Amino acid sequence: MEAAQDKQAVDVTVLKLAGTGAFVEYFLLCSGRSQPQIQAIGEAIEERLDKHGVRLAHREGKLPAEWVLLDYGDFLVHIFSERARQYYDLERLWRTAERVDFPAPTEPIQPYSEQGRGQVQP
Repeated sequence: MEAAQDKQAVDVTVLKLAGTGAFVEYFLLCSGRSQPQIQAIGEAIEERLDKHGVRLAHREGKLPAEWVLLDYGDFLVHIFSERARQYYDLERLWRTAERVDFPAPTEPIQPYSEQGRGQVQP
């Protein structure tokens, strides 16, 4: 989850599927705002979990995919474009699952110009 948030993933949610008849214990769902961001989120999650000895069983979705799936056996990571997430609506399909939403990390404060004329443009 933290790896996804480090790459500015939005709407990070975990669905606990145990007891629902699902083939996995958990889904981690998140969205990216662009295809490169979706790929970066996936790579960050893979890297972070690999460092902790959690091995990826299978990966689906390459550029220009709007949905990347990372299969870790007991849990699946779904990284969607916002449009694909609305279309597939896994939260609705698995609505009986326990749901945990993670708040977005606080955004850094934008610096203001010395004259107080507004935000400094990058």
